[in-house]
Amino acid sequence: MKSPVVKRSILLSGHKTSVSLEEAFWQGLKEIASDRKMSVSALIGTIDNGRTEGNLSSGIRLFVLDHFRALASQPATETAGRHEARGEAVLTHEAYRGISTLTPPAFRKSA
Repeated sequence: MKSPVVKRSILLSGHKTSVSLEEAFWQGLKEIASDRKMSVSALIGTIDNGRTEGNLSSGIRLFVLDHFRALASQPATETAGRHEARGEAVLTHEAYRGISTLTPPAFRKSA
């Protein structure tokens, strides 16, 4: 089985390093960096400078989680306008909440 963790090399404070994250977190980082009009490496540098404990991969995961939790707590109309302005499809928070309560097939108990 292929590992869900993807290792990528980045430039952090002028030094090359590697970070291992699940693809969903890489995609989340790309989206956040795009929204902030910065590179993924610059965003990771900001995360690295702001973390107080734990390793960089954990800090990134927590940052991405916090970002999307904050978005999910906003009214759908606040975030929908941003995505529609970029020509992106909009999944309302209500619809997302419905999807997120579904159990992925891999985690369902077999009968």
